[in-house]
This record gives sequence, structure tokens and C-alpha cells, in this order.
Amino acid sequence: MVIWGKGLSENKVSRRHISSTVRRQLLNKVPVKQKLFQEANGMPVHLKGGVSDAVLYRATMGLTLMGTACVIYELVKAAVPQKKD
Repeated sequence: MVIWGKGLSENKVSRRHISSTVRRQLLNKVPVKQKLFQEANGMPVHLKGGVSDAVLYRATMGLTLMGTACVIYELVKAAVPQKKD
């Protein structure tokens, strides 16, 4: 049944009630993380998160170096003329 140009699916959507309650309460970890990252222990902030941060940092640096090497290789290959047989 169509009423004033609205389809059935629009009527169903408009009848749904929005609930503001949370089904599961989560622990607020922000104060703990703030204390960890603001601690003056001489470590760079990108490594204060522990082993996972160190692994992500090293993986990022490795991929960056590999990408840079590939770009330089392709630039040199494009700049040097190919031998014709």
C-alpha cells in the first residue's frame, strides 16, 4: 500500500525506534593510555604502545624502504636506454 508517495520500506524505517541504551558497557581505557603515553621515560611516542607498535613501526619502515628501492630501480631502468639486438 502506497500512501502519499511513500513506499512500504520507508514506512517501516520511519516506525523504528532509536534506542540510546548500550547493550554492553565497555571499560574506558583512555585514562590508562593517557598516563602511558604522557610518561617521560625517554621512549619515542610511536613505540610506547609495546611490542605491537614496534612490529608495526618496523613493518612500515621495511615497506617504505622496499618501495623506495623499487621506485629508484624503475627510474634507473627508464633512464638507461635498452640495447637493441
